[in-house]
Parts: sequence; C-alpha cells; structure tokens
Amino acid sequence: MSSRPARRLLATAGALVTATIVIAGCSSGDPTADGGDGPVTITLAASTLGDPGRGPGLQALIDDFNAAQDEVKVEPASVPYPTFGQTVLTQLGGGEGPDLIRFDMPEFEAAASAGLLEPLDERLDVDSLDLLSGPDQYMTVDGHRYGVIFEAANYGLFYNADLIPNPPTTFDEFVQVATSTTSGDVYGLAFRQTQAEEAGVWQDIFNYVYGFGGEWSDGEKLTLNSPKVVAGLEAFQQLYDANVIPKGADAATFRKMFAQGKVGMELNNGGYATATVNANPELNFDVVRIPFPVEKQGALLAPIVINGNSAHKDAAMTFINWLLEPEQQQQLQSVLGASSVATVTERSAESLAEAPYLAVLDELTETGVPQVVLGFGAETPDIRRIVVTEVLAALQGKQDMKTAMDKAQEQATALVGG
Repeated sequence: MSSRPARRLLATAGALVTATIVIAGCSSGDPTADGGDGPVTITLAASTLGDPGRGPGLQALIDDFNAAQDEVKVEPASVPYPTFGQTVLTQLGGGEGPDLIRFDMPEFEAAASAGLLEPLDERLDVDSLDLLSGPDQYMTVDGHRYGVIFEAANYGLFYNADLIPNPPTTFDEFVQVATSTTSGDVYGLAFRQTQAEEAGVWQDIFNYVYGFGGEWSDGEKLTLNSPKVVAGLEAFQQLYDANVIPKGADAATFRKMFAQGKVGMELNNGGYATATVNANPELNFDVVRIPFPVEKQGALLAPIVINGNSAHKDAAMTFINWLLEPEQQQQLQSVLGASSVATVTERSAESLAEAPYLAVLDELTETGVPQVVLGFGAETPDIRRIVVTEVLAALQGKQDMKTAMDKAQEQATALVGG
C-alpha cells in the first residue's frame, strides 16, 4: 500500500497543538532506563484505554503482561481522547511520544509516510503468524511494514428481527424492506446526513460506494467521480429520498431509537453490537452481510505501532510479540467484543451461543476496507470534508450526484496537487 507525503496532516496537528505536550509516563526520552536493575518501562497510548466498556479489560491485559515477566513494564500514557490523534502526531514530530501507539488509519498513514514510526519488516516474524490477510495488507506503507492489527471492526447490516423477520439479501429488497417497515414513528432505516456529523456521514456513504464497486482512488490518483462511485452515492440518495429515515436525527438519537425498536435497520461496525446490548439487553437484533452488489464494506482498522523516537524499541517489540500469541489474541478479542484481532482466532462456543452474529462479523474481515482514501491516508480528512459537503448538497436537491462528485474530484485533486 502506498501513501503520499503526510506534511498536510502533520502541519494540521502542529497547528492544533502548538506547544510540545509531555505525555505522562513517556519513556522514549530516557535512554538511561535500560541501565537500571529494574524492568525497562515503556508507555502505551490507546484511546480505547479510556473506554468505560473496554478500557478495564485492556488494562487487565497490560497487567497480565507485566506479571508474566520482569524485564519490561508497560504503563498507559495519558492522552486526551478528543485530540488523541493530533496530540500524538505532534509528539512524534517533536521527537517525543509514547513508545507504543494504537493508531487509527489516517494518523497511521500520516506517521508512517513521514518516517516517524519504526519499520517492523525485520522485527516481525510474519511466517510464524497466522495473520488475517485482509486487514493486514493495509499495514504496509511505501513498501515497508509499520504496524500490526490491534483491532478490526467490520461493518454489517444490523436489523431488528421482530420488525424484520427476513433480512434483505439484495439492494432492491433492502429498499423494499426499509419502505415497508416505515410507518408512523417507526423507520425502516437510519443513517447520518448532516454536516455536523461529517466523519459519520463519510463512514455511512463508504459502505454504499464500495458496496457498488466504487473506490475513492486507484492508489495513485483520485477517482471520486467514477461511474461506480456515483452509482453507490445515488443508491444512498435513493433511500434518503424515499423518506425511510428519521431525517435530521443524529447518530446518538437514532441509535437510541434502534434500541427502542423504532428503527429497523442500520449499517454499523462490530463495536455497535456491545453498545446495543448495553442499551437494551432484551432487543432481538441480528447481523447479516450488507446486501449490496459487491461484497466489500468499510472496516475500522486500528494498528499498533512503535514510535520511531523510542529509546526502547526492543522492549516495545517484546510486548507486541506477546500480544500476538494465541492466548493473548483470544483475550484481546474477548475484550474488544465483536471485533477481530491480528490473527485467525476462534471464538469460544459460549460466546457464539450467546451472540451468533459474532461469526457473521468475523467472516467479513477479509472483505473489509479501511475508511481512508487509499494512497491518500494523510489527506483523507480534507478529502472527506469536500466529498461530504458535495454529497449533502445533492441530498438537499441543490445538484445531482454526478455534478456533486465532479466538483469533489476537481477540488480534491487541486488539494493533493495531482
């Protein structure tokens, strides 16, 4: 996988965080730590450590590593969640930062492209690992491996089985079911459609674009206005125009409606399963593959990487290798819920009996695509803003979708300089 220079995103991060912020517990600036009698202390930064649902389980995993040996000690780095990506990128650019980082894909590509991460080509014994090839292919930037999958959350069709006993298997059926389920204060479908939720709109339209055979780029050039991209977005607009969604409702509102039985279907990732169960343990919902023509869908991929500035790269690699062992992969998968991990990892019979949809979500791993513009990961946030703005203008009747994407292609091409 290739990536263009990441100066734009790094410059944005620098503007947002103008001063060097010392991350609590950072060990990369202490080259003398290896000389002591105690273990080498390294830091791990992960936004999910602050997740009230999964954070305690991840901390327990770290505690297990620390108890398993006495040479390396991992401590969580304190990074504010709202600015996690920008803060860590700024730290890396200033020669600081945590030793280990769980990144999202745009920040991963930006950091890798800028030479801020430690290459793992010679450090990771790939032949000894049963890696999931689908998500793992995105761990390479400019011909070098810079990460390994920490979490892969796949997108599927979540549906209320009481409202919809037979889920759709084609797009035409999808439209038909959404229409027939909509009645009174019950809606057949829900998705985001406001500029205030730009990132969420991007996630929602991503499934339509790739599900109709489109791609935002060919890896080298943008293809925002290609016929298949336009076809996917026209399918999205078809459902918007059909008045089968609660228009104007934000994600928090319509997800609450789904939990209350007021929305029949949603396209969402595996992390949504845990949230849905917590919101209403009695809800009779299930998950199937998104019924679009092409078996491709979005995926939230999160690599774990080593800071290129770290003074303790070997110690950091010790933790990664431990995390990739089968027992730890099973434990991590259990903590993450309905997400996949780096390696082929079987679910327990108990978990599958309790939540059969886990098997469905796991099967989607090989066809998941990270929600970035391939080859333009660092520029994805700016391209996303352009695309979403033009798509929403089309939904509002200000232009047709072909015109919207022609305009997006022109603006984005000027942005990336190609």
